[in-house]
Amino acid sequence: MQVDEDAVGAVLNRLRRAQGQLAGVIAMIEAGRDCKDVVTQLAAVSRALDRAGFKIVASGMRQCLATADGDAPPMSETELEKLFLALA
Repeated sequence: MQVDEDAVGAVLNRLRRAQGQLAGVIAMIEAGRDCKDVVTQLAAVSRALDRAGFKIVASGMRQCLATADGDAPPMSETELEKLFLALA
């Protein structure tokens, strides 16, 4: 499965955002911040990583479906991504 170039940019943006969030979590732990605040930010990092993964899968699925035979038009990448996110 190959990811198209448009999706690569979006995935990289999400991963960079997650990287920044993770650095913030590390700084929070080092500063002795409240557990609730740390866990909340860690959950945000986890969601950002999940979304990056779903974007990769959705892009690959879109490519597969676009080449599939059938009368129905292929699903858009956004539609596929929403389906995957609904399962999360």
